[in-house]
Order: sequence, then structure tokens, then C-alpha cells
Amino acid sequence: MKKFLALALAAFTLAGAAHADEPQMNLPRVKLTAGMHAIDAQVAATHQQRMTGLMFRKEMPQNEGMLFVFEAPGQQCFWMKNTLLPLSIAFVADDGTIANIAEMKPQSLDSHCSAQPVRYVLEMNTGWFARKGIKPGAKLAGLPVPAR
Repeated sequence: MKKFLALALAAFTLAGAAHADEPQMNLPRVKLTAGMHAIDAQVAATHQQRMTGLMFRKEMPQNEGMLFVFEAPGQQCFWMKNTLLPLSIAFVADDGTIANIAEMKPQSLDSHCSAQPVRYVLEMNTGWFARKGIKPGAKLAGLPVPAR
């Protein structure tokens, strides 16, 4: 019986490892706007979804991104371990105001943090915010209302 349990655990672990390096592609989506610019964002709202984020993605369409939603505002810090795409990150307050924006290099352990407590973080392809003229102080609309 112990041998069977050990083999079953090993098989389960290997099966999990086979999927550990795959991108998450089927998250819920939300339509956001930044001024006249539309964003189709996948929503990472659970701890596991936020931990995986955009890891292992090889490409992302230009007006798509990932919105990370936290239970409460706080200082949010991100890094790029196992993330293959260069990304721009916007840290967003409850009212949709962008607190700060940073550029992140692929597969880096450099930490990028919010300048103030925020509930939302939006990752887009590198340079997206700059190309659209979106800077700190701009507002995003369409953010999901957090559960109370």
C-alpha cells in the first residue's frame, strides 16, 4: 500500500509539473478604457492566478493585458521570473488613477513596486502606456468592483 501511495504521489507530482510551465490563457476578461484606448484584460483575482500572471507567455496581442485584482489596497510589488515578454506595469488606485508605471525586463528578479497602496495592477506589452500617452495621474475605467 505504501508503495502504491508513493507511486500515485509521484505521478500526481509529475502531472502537476508538466502543467507548471504553461501559460494561463482562460481567465475571465474585463473591458477597460484608458481615455479613448480600449484594453481587453484577463483578470487574475485569486492568489494562484496572481502568482502565475503572464509567466510562460510567448506573445500577447497589442491591446490585451492582465489585470491583477487584490482584496485590499496595499503596496504591490512584481518581478518577472519565468515571464518571457517585456512588459509595462501600471499600479492603479481604487478610483482608477494610475499611481505609477514601470518597464519590466523579461526573466528578471528586479522588483517593481507601487508608489502608494493600490488594489489593481495592469500589465501590458512593453511601451504600451508610453505609445498611448498614458502617464501617472491618468484614469482607467471599467475596473471590476471589489467584493465587500
